[in-house]
Amino acid sequence: MTTTNAMIAAPPARRRYGAGDLVGLAVILLVAVIGYVLFPNNLALLTRIIAAALLVLSLDLVTGYCGVATLGHAALFGAGAYAAGIVSAHYGINDPLAMLAFGIVAGAVAGLVCGVVILRAHGLPQLVLSIALIHLFHELANKASSFTGGSDGLSGIAPSALLGLYEFDLWGRTAYVFGVALLAIVFMLLRLVVRSPFGMLCRGIKEDPIRIRSMGASPKIALTKMYVISGAVAGVGGALNAISTQVVGLDSLSFTMSAESLVMLVLGGTGSLFGALTGTVVFMFFEDVVSAANPFHWLTMVGALLIAVVLFAPKGIYGTAAALVTRRREAP
Repeated sequence: MTTTNAMIAAPPARRRYGAGDLVGLAVILLVAVIGYVLFPNNLALLTRIIAAALLVLSLDLVTGYCGVATLGHAALFGAGAYAAGIVSAHYGINDPLAMLAFGIVAGAVAGLVCGVVILRAHGLPQLVLSIALIHLFHELANKASSFTGGSDGLSGIAPSALLGLYEFDLWGRTAYVFGVALLAIVFMLLRLVVRSPFGMLCRGIKEDPIRIRSMGASPKIALTKMYVISGAVAGVGGALNAISTQVVGLDSLSFTMSAESLVMLVLGGTGSLFGALTGTVVFMFFEDVVSAANPFHWLTMVGALLIAVVLFAPKGIYGTAAALVTRRREAP
């Protein structure tokens, strides 16, 4: 059965959580606990990984599930980070949940803007438009220095205690637990989205947009909606980054961050939420360990890892592992 037919015939039960979803949630929480136990003095790195994972998940929605080529997804992440930071630094809105809400809205708006522009083209022109957008967002943040701090960064962000009980301490415990909770919630919500009729529609558009259009659906409207959802998820990551680090710099709107997020997605496997998480954790841990061990040649080692994965695991680390498990189960 093709994706399009599956989209039409998908029973209501596909919308519910299955055993795989609960296992995935359990794995996320288990890894979070292991990380807390093994790296109690490096929770800032773990929180940064969670923020990056949210960005890669949002990228997977438009690239992995919809087939939209983009190298400017950090614009959505940066929009969420700056929105959360600005309302705290300039307007005294320091409640973490309120800052998070502003980040989500800003990310969704940025997603709408980027989606409307990028979806006007296809293929290589689409990629060029995404690069142009990230540079425009970066330059806008740089020029609006009275709000964003420009090249000096936005400081003065002072989140209050979470729920009025848990202060954001120097060790990063509260920020880490907050990040884990956000990642778990977003993951479960996205599992609903990608398995819903709307998610199946987006997969059908990726495979055969002409057929979807002939069925009476509008690919552009559906993809724009997914871009907005993707922007909201990236906004969560950006807001978390602003709350945990209490500073927002232009690097959150950089082309480098966009490119690295795409690398993480390919490394783990596109079109899979588990793949997005796997690629993020592997890449960022590998980058941290290798850069500390060899500060002068660590990029060479990262490049070698990526080449090896692309050549020997073209579906990504998680995608290839899942395919092998499926093949063994189906073997007589």
